[in-house]
Amino acid sequence: MKILIINPGSTSTKLAVYSDSAPVWMSGAHHPGKELARFHHTMEQYDYRMDFVRRRLAEGGVPVAFDAVIARGGLLKPLPGGVYRVNARMIDDLRHAEMDHACNLGALLADELARECGCPAFIADPVVVDELKDEARFTGIPGMHRKSVFHALNSKAVSRQYAATVGRAYEDMRLIVAHMGGGISVSAHCLGRVIDVNNALDGEGPFSTERAGTLPAGQLVDLCFSGKYTARQVKRMIHGHGGLMAYTGTNDMITIARRAGEGEEPDRAALSAMLYTVAKQIGAMHVSLQGQEDAIVLTGGIAHSKYCMDRLIPQIDFLAPTVLMPGENEIGSLAYNALGVLTGKLQLKEYE
Repeated sequence: MKILIINPGSTSTKLAVYSDSAPVWMSGAHHPGKELARFHHTMEQYDYRMDFVRRRLAEGGVPVAFDAVIARGGLLKPLPGGVYRVNARMIDDLRHAEMDHACNLGALLADELARECGCPAFIADPVVVDELKDEARFTGIPGMHRKSVFHALNSKAVSRQYAATVGRAYEDMRLIVAHMGGGISVSAHCLGRVIDVNNALDGEGPFSTERAGTLPAGQLVDLCFSGKYTARQVKRMIHGHGGLMAYTGTNDMITIARRAGEGEEPDRAALSAMLYTVAKQIGAMHVSLQGQEDAIVLTGGIAHSKYCMDRLIPQIDFLAPTVLMPGENEIGSLAYNALGVLTGKLQLKEYE
């Protein structure tokens, strides 16, 4: 079975082709902030991202001929985990999604390429997987509820991978998983269920390379009603132009870490502060799991940075054993899910 995997992130697009369970071609790139800045809404990036995908396939000599195309899921309504067929309702919901993120493009890109080669298009474990415990939904204002929006695919994949390395089942473990990339989500996994996690997209938890994270509520209200900014401009401050991007002028983590290591400011101070907010969120999930976590798993692209990990781990390793699983397992997990459906080992679900 030949499977194309498409994984659009906030600052990157990653691609792969699998033959059954083996990768035979991989590609991808980081998209510079200056290029993305010309788009006011993520849906406006569709042609830019599709041109990138087609160009990389052509450069790699990969014909558009697949048995399935699977993409990272988008900001749909809350769903149980699993593999879903891309259908018209899903496409419409993604085009009109309340929350804006590049992952909303995944199913659309997959659908166009799948139609071209006459194969099915899927998504799996989208970011809106919702397994929160009831207490985690309260905000302090009736009618305003916390939402589960996080890196579900990678967080669950690395959890299962770690469980396998210690000879246990994911469903029997308690883990804290910190996914650190363009966005940062820190999730509490309890016996196979994510009982609490920060909304990594819409302004909760740590700040990241381009997201502001939790903000002082009173100051945010004053900013919104200052008359200086539109609602769209404020949202861009929170997601897209916030975090390290706002402090340093770039969302390139390699550049920021290098400059921080050389003592440049504000890179050094801003990066140190970001890692501190990650440590605090891990502490919050420690409380959610009542201090019974088996391990803390650090994953995502930032986990590759020795500079960052040398400064984060001492802030948290007294809580539980800390495990580095750098990068992401999203590509492999998507391939596994697509192959499972094609071979009948996994059930295909319909989005309704």
